Amino acid sequence: MRVEFPEFGRIVVDGKVYSHDIVIYPSGKIGERKKWLSKNKHGTSHKLDPDELREYLTEDFDVLIVGTGAWGELALLPESRKLVANKEVIERPTEEAAELFNELWGKRKVLAIFHITC
Repeated sequence: MRVEFPEFGRIVVDGKVYSHDIVIYPSGKIGERKKWLSKNKHGTSHKLDPDELREYLTEDFDVLIVGTGAWGELALLPESRKLVANKEVIERPTEEAAELFNELWGKRKVLAIFHITC
């Protein structure tokens, strides 16, 4: 599996273009990020709330990669960090996160959340 972040508002996974935030599960399943769960609670989807994060914790993983957006606006809340305290967590702007994902995919069990705008 290969992820590219060619431009603001667009992410490409194995040649398929997505124009919304995505989650890639360790099994290779791709889903849309349920950012409204965070937005309804905090007024912004730039805070990754524990209720939202729990939605993605359905498969075993070793490392959580969070693509924080083109300018790094998305962040895990402290309460969210507690949910993944026993896992490696890497937060990087989405372009860097995509590169890291490509390096780790197939070598480790990766759960990835990609924010594709700011």
